[in-house]
Amino acid sequence: MLTTILTAGAPPANFDMLHALNQGGFISWTTAILLTGMLFFTFYILFTKWFEQQKIIGQGRRVRQSFWSANSLREGAAKLEKNSAYRQIVDDGLKAQEQYKELTDPIEAHDWLHNSLARSEGSINSDLGGGLAFLATVGATAPFIGLFGTVVGIFRALIKIGAEGQASIGTVAGPVGEALIMTALGLVVAVPAVLAFNYLQRRNKAIQESLATFSNDVLGFLASDGRVRPTVATRKGAPAAKAPQATTTA
Repeated sequence: MLTTILTAGAPPANFDMLHALNQGGFISWTTAILLTGMLFFTFYILFTKWFEQQKIIGQGRRVRQSFWSANSLREGAAKLEKNSAYRQIVDDGLKAQEQYKELTDPIEAHDWLHNSLARSEGSINSDLGGGLAFLATVGATAPFIGLFGTVVGIFRALIKIGAEGQASIGTVAGPVGEALIMTALGLVVAVPAVLAFNYLQRRNKAIQESLATFSNDVLGFLASDGRVRPTVATRKGAPAAKAPQATTTA
């Protein structure tokens, strides 16, 4: 009698996640592995893109502090990192200026320089957006992949009920538990992907605005032979001062 009571009061065995996946077989394991892989790459993209963005933000801070105090673009570019996004814009602008002298068809120098800087800026923005499409895809599809596992689990529960002729807890607990696990796993994967996409996209927009401003300043410098340039802040709390006028061209 005591054994019967203890057995009845004991927690049901073999209803953990691993057992539920084993019950689901190939379909459940494939779905779980696919969602786990999506979650791994979501966090990988989040951290790698965050470090990449931080690097460019730091480069922009150094540009504002020291770049425009130089007498020429080449001198200012020497102060930037070799693989800097901002230096790429400067180098492409200088290269476009040299190429313009070799053109045989008539074209406005402003249009040529503007298009060249726009291409450079677009290339950088394209690199910044790498991986975001995957995050958007994961956020949109992960719940449906989990729902697929849920549908399979419910279907298996119905098959068991039909085979045994009764809907007992022992009959449906495994398949229904498996179905709920797939639903939860799909949400666990989708929510971080959506949050990461929105976070990285917002930071990319801020970086793109900074790059666009810098590109416009470079265009003004090139088109005016160094006479037009932004103001340079001297120190925190001090009024901004005009950068020294260039005595030579870029």
